[in-house]
Amino acid sequence: MEHSSSNFIRNIIKEDLESGKRNHVITRFPPEPNGYLHIGHAKSIVINFDLADEFKGKTNLRFDDTNPLKEDSEYVHAIKEDVHWLGYEWDGLFFASDYFQEMYERAVLLIKKGKAYVDDLSPDEIREYRGTLTEPGKDSPYRDRSIEENLDLFERMRKGEFENGKKVLRAKIDMSSPNINLRDPVIYRISHAEHHNTGDQWCIYPMYAFAHPLEDAIEDVTHSICTTEFEDQRPLYNWIVEECEMESTPQQIEFGRLNITNAVMSKRKLKQLVDGGLVDGWDDPRMPTISGLRRRGYTPDAIRTFVRETGVSKGSGHVDSQMLDYFVREDLKMKAPRTMGILRPLKVVITNYPEGQVEMLDAEINPENPEMGTRQIPFSREIYIEQEDFMENPPKKYFRLFPGNEVRLKHAYFIKCEDVIKDEDGNVVEIHCTYDPETKSGTGFTGRKVKGTLHWVEATQAVPAEFRLYEPLLTTDNPEELEEETVKTFLDQVNPNSLQALKGYVEPNMKDVSAQDKFQFFRHGYFNVDPKDTTRENLVFNLIVSLKSSFKL
Repeated sequence: MEHSSSNFIRNIIKEDLESGKRNHVITRFPPEPNGYLHIGHAKSIVINFDLADEFKGKTNLRFDDTNPLKEDSEYVHAIKEDVHWLGYEWDGLFFASDYFQEMYERAVLLIKKGKAYVDDLSPDEIREYRGTLTEPGKDSPYRDRSIEENLDLFERMRKGEFENGKKVLRAKIDMSSPNINLRDPVIYRISHAEHHNTGDQWCIYPMYAFAHPLEDAIEDVTHSICTTEFEDQRPLYNWIVEECEMESTPQQIEFGRLNITNAVMSKRKLKQLVDGGLVDGWDDPRMPTISGLRRRGYTPDAIRTFVRETGVSKGSGHVDSQMLDYFVREDLKMKAPRTMGILRPLKVVITNYPEGQVEMLDAEINPENPEMGTRQIPFSREIYIEQEDFMENPPKKYFRLFPGNEVRLKHAYFIKCEDVIKDEDGNVVEIHCTYDPETKSGTGFTGRKVKGTLHWVEATQAVPAEFRLYEPLLTTDNPEELEEETVKTFLDQVNPNSLQALKGYVEPNMKDVSAQDKFQFFRHGYFNVDPKDTTRENLVFNLIVSLKSSFKL
């Protein structure tokens, strides 16, 4: 992992191997299948897979599926697809549910050691008894049940004798601990719910904080790499591994999570957008999900480079979203074919060009990568240009088309505006121009110069297309800092102008494009063929990024 020389986690692993504390490296990416992955998860994926690869180790993909009420096989499939698309192949595929029996047995072990008890307090009472950051908790009245009674009650919980919420199993640690996570946390709860993997085999399920360290230990994970929000849970993580007498002892290491300006990095909030119909599903191109970025046209190379360049540290400040866009441009500028698309068409008739004649003009596919060769584009008497490239009464230093002015058509000729056609409401609907046949591009013409160059599409063979332009989905730079008091405070920040769909035209050689093909449209930006809505009859192009930005590394 050449980009990781300053990675503090890398240094920990290196020291472990050199000191003999470890003789191998196993990492894991452990998503909960309760939503789609977002760009923040990409950081964890890159870190875990890259580190294992550098030290010739292994990386497991493991689904922490301990809550059947929120999990779904749809999410499992989507997460697998995302990891593969980012360019990684896991060594082992596991589910927390694979270990439910062993977790149950380890919980029984804790009861037998006097380290766990069945509690009858309600969830609200448990919170009340837990205390605060400044006040210690107090013991549950059920904390001193005998081992025999706890074993009997836990077995009856397992058999389904009790309703949801009636009883829980709690670890017996220290209700006066300054770390609230150690104040007898709940490690099992009753949930009469169908599980996507185990069906109705179980009606009690381990809590994430209990299951997670056991999963790592069972899989012999050496370094459990997670975000800093779990730092306070590390003592509980270690307690569970030790008290459950696991043979393997993973080491939890925390890094700062990735936060990006203008992006929601909460699966719960992203799900609100999906469930509320405010976006076109988890893969909406405005979403910061990996599937949304993929559909919009971001590349896995750009995302991996972005993650590596943001670095790995304990800090978790916000990264400018323009940094990700920068790496997309860097990746696409040598790969993406150049072409011309008209987003807001205005018809131009070249009155002195022969009627019925069509000539083919040569155009480079990518001037920055000559090896991509050339393409041919048709030219005739009628073309489309952008509406914004004509003004009847232009301001000073406007070098595009206006009455009496001459401009160059890219790859073609000079044209001069001779007449303006308007409808009955006074709107410009057509421009009449003349062309100079001596000014054909590539002929070396030097008779005179013009300051404006316009892109265009030949009208009779132009292919209709829809162009989708995007602005940030939210109007705030840091949506994670919004108050959590009401859903409204978050959803009120949705940008009503985040999507603009335009009907225009592309060159005729674009009629055979495929989903996920990427192009640079002259003067507009990089676009991706939408894989969801594009059909043979309806081409849809998503704006990936604009051509330029003020952002610099």
